[in-house]
Amino acid sequence: MKSKRIVVTGGPGTGKTVLIASLEENGYHCFHEVIRTMTLDALSDVGVDDKLVNPIDFVEDSKSFNDELINARLQHFINGSQIKKDHVFYDRGLPDVIAYMNYFGQPSEQHYTDLCLEHRYDEVLILPPWKEIYVQDNERMENFDQACGIHEKLEKTYVDLGYTPIEVPFGTIENRMQFVVDFINKAGE
Repeated sequence: MKSKRIVVTGGPGTGKTVLIASLEENGYHCFHEVIRTMTLDALSDVGVDDKLVNPIDFVEDSKSFNDELINARLQHFINGSQIKKDHVFYDRGLPDVIAYMNYFGQPSEQHYTDLCLEHRYDEVLILPPWKEIYVQDNERMENFDQACGIHEKLEKTYVDLGYTPIEVPFGTIENRMQFVVDFINKAGE
């Protein structure tokens, strides 16, 4: 049995983590975002007066950070082949690393694109920026305008890699969850 791999992506603060938690509570296997822990680790290396946006932008060695991030997401992808369920969800995918690098003006290596092309997801669900729920916190340092810019880079990156992202509409978590369930059931027909 080969599981369908579904990425849940979007700019910061769009409700991805809540949606992933809801999917998991409803019996779906979900791989969680790895960058929150990496962000907390990176924050321990910067001064409190530094103006911070995203660890990809403020770590001392962004190449090592991005390598660690893409390798962690690659490991999730590899581990997904061991899951014996119809659907496996990922809170962000390999292409997200490229999109963030593009947003912050960092050069992306061909190796990253090759990994994305070799390890394909079956579907991409993208959550749009939603000002009413947007909140900055210790791991989400971008302002809303930056979150919108990141969303644009995410969408472009996935499209450039041959995906057709499906937008998850605004709504209650129950409505968003139902949209996802209806979508994966329809995609399976």
